[in-house]
Amino acid sequence: MNERRDPMDIVDAVAPALTEDARRHDAEGRFVAEGYRRLREHRFFSAGVPVALGGGGASHGALCEALRAMAHACPATALSASMHTHLVAAAVYKHRHGEGGEGLLRKVAEGERALVSTGAGDWLASNGRAERVDGGYRVSARKPFASGAPTGDLMITSVAHDDPMEGEVVLHFPVPLDADGVTVGDDWDAMGMRGTGSHTVALEGVFVPDEAIALRRPRRGWHPVWSVVLTVAAPIYTAVYVGVAEAARDRALELVRGGDAAHETMLAGEMDTARMAARIALDDLVGNAAEYDFEPALERANRALVGKSLAVDAAIRCVEAATELVGGRAYLTRSGLERLLRDVRAGLHHPLPPARQRGFTGRLALDLAPAA
Repeated sequence: MNERRDPMDIVDAVAPALTEDARRHDAEGRFVAEGYRRLREHRFFSAGVPVALGGGGASHGALCEALRAMAHACPATALSASMHTHLVAAAVYKHRHGEGGEGLLRKVAEGERALVSTGAGDWLASNGRAERVDGGYRVSARKPFASGAPTGDLMITSVAHDDPMEGEVVLHFPVPLDADGVTVGDDWDAMGMRGTGSHTVALEGVFVPDEAIALRRPRRGWHPVWSVVLTVAAPIYTAVYVGVAEAARDRALELVRGGDAAHETMLAGEMDTARMAARIALDDLVGNAAEYDFEPALERANRALVGKSLAVDAAIRCVEAATELVGGRAYLTRSGLERLLRDVRAGLHHPLPPARQRGFTGRLALDLAPAA
């Protein structure tokens, strides 16, 4: 019998092992495969799938809280897991609103399958090309930043297609990572979040059958699907960066316990103010997603993008203040703070980076359509 599961219980169970592995994976720049194995064993990947479809039935807010807590143990594991989780959340939204999603959710639950997202590199216009063939399409593309790809099962992606009748469209579909023509690269060597395995996935003439196409939309212009994806996804991956900020704050206080110099109290106050700002922004993001009970609206997507920028900016300020509070010791790898400082800055690069977010928000303020 399927039972409801609290994802925080899973985090509590795996956190000690994740904490032990985090520094090693960062040093080696190697994917957090052990962390993913532990999450599979404890059925984290299906935690957000409705109970009726074989999952744990966790709420959207509970998933965000669990990922925030997981980031205290291992930010890279939490971030990779968040990329899977936001895809599950988008499918749950579709399911709840009678728009499909059941097939994907059942696949996740039945095999505890891990999903891989390419949304960060695709945005509105997507990349790659799809050629029409009998029964479907032949797809070729290069999809960077595919977190979790080394042990992922299904990649949720999109490519452009020049339709002779409709013009340029974008096709959205899943691709098994073991399908013919799919190659996972080994090119993720980054400043921070080094264990996420965010390699480039290459598609070379991969066959995608017609029945696998989940969405077909114009390549230019805004589509309501993005109002759904951004609204449910932004709080999920932003929660990870708030967790990183909280972890840095806790570590800094451990290292300077008892300090009361004027500069220390000021920096501690700056650190905690930024931490609280990040948490307030995250809470607003979670509220904006309304436990999947919303209609897709451009204004809601904009709120998600603004909230993500506010939360990440505050999280970065928190970690920077933590390192300044600790002083030179924070520069040493054994402090743990220099890793968190590198990790938190990855938050800038999720959709949308700060300058692009301001441009997006500014266009809406001026009653202009979003730019591709």
